[in-house]
Amino acid sequence: MAERRSAGEGSIYRLPNGKWQGALDVGWVDGRRVRKRITRKTRREVVIGLRELTALSERGQLRSERPPMLSVWLDTYLDEVAGTRVRPTTLASYRSHIETHMKPVLGRYRIDQLRPQHIAAFYKDLSQTLSPASIRRIHAVLRRALTVAVRWGLIVNNPVLMVDPPPTSVSEPQPFTVEEARTFLVAAQHDRLFARWVVGLSLGLRQGETLGLQWADVDFTAKRLLVRRALRLQPGGELQLVATKTVRSKRALPLPATVLAALAARQEAQAEERRLVANMWHESDLVFTTAIGTPVHPRNDYRTFRRLLTEADLRRVRLHDLRHTAASLLLAQGVPARVVMEILGHSQISVTLNTYTHVDTSLTETALNGMESALWPSGE
Repeated sequence: MAERRSAGEGSIYRLPNGKWQGALDVGWVDGRRVRKRITRKTRREVVIGLRELTALSERGQLRSERPPMLSVWLDTYLDEVAGTRVRPTTLASYRSHIETHMKPVLGRYRIDQLRPQHIAAFYKDLSQTLSPASIRRIHAVLRRALTVAVRWGLIVNNPVLMVDPPPTSVSEPQPFTVEEARTFLVAAQHDRLFARWVVGLSLGLRQGETLGLQWADVDFTAKRLLVRRALRLQPGGELQLVATKTVRSKRALPLPATVLAALAARQEAQAEERRLVANMWHESDLVFTTAIGTPVHPRNDYRTFRRLLTEADLRRVRLHDLRHTAASLLLAQGVPARVVMEILGHSQISVTLNTYTHVDTSLTETALNGMESALWPSGE
């Protein structure tokens, strides 16, 4: 039985296991008195903890109801918070992380009893089977969920903030050189959707943005293209047009003559495809479709890209590196990073700068040679 301390020390107890426990009354719930209890190694730690609880109680930040188990809170977070803010595909990935990894290990803890050491041990176990990048994604979901719990007043601190996820190496962009880009476009000339590769390489659109383009987005008179949506593969396997990745991703881009010509040729070719299949045509207004008008599956688009690399005898790069190529070529021509940011639809200038700090070392040489000319115009 716990040994109670002498008078004047408040509700602080010495437990049979040698630890100390303190309790603070926080009010009545459903006709019963509710007390917050804390257990620490020393009496001093309990005293400090009770003072913190008292301060929170006086500020009205200490809730009388018992905080939920982490498994219950994660469901609440998914349904009431994340489900209203993120894409269905993102929500599905959150749910997968939670059901597969978090609940089986951490779900049994009440959120106010979850400690940094629990989370650190959790990450260590995950490292046996998952990559650092995967663990960092799990870390991000858990951090967001408990940050909301703090905002809702369910817990005082977010223990996830006290734990560092494993470091991971960032995959460096591998853009084409100018010669490689030209070689790729030559090989792509014989592809049925040649304009898709011209748009992706010239304008730096993301794959989903390119495949989600509709003819209503192309203004041949004003020579302008609107990026307003993207084609996304949903959790159930269905292809759906959704909003762009961010607000800044929604943008209007001028169309250079070569891109305009490629799109005009695509429109003519599509009209012929529609005529050939007649009633079998699926009308979607999409610029890039299959031969019967249905959306192009991202997986098939990627397969075509890999085939073109082989035909052009080019090194294996990622499909997303077409976007990096567009950015690199723009920067190499001296286009300001702010303008490149607008063209690519980045949400912040830091994204552009951090992603393309590697671009063409000749830019650095040119810049420093320019500085030399400015400081020593006579070549002294």
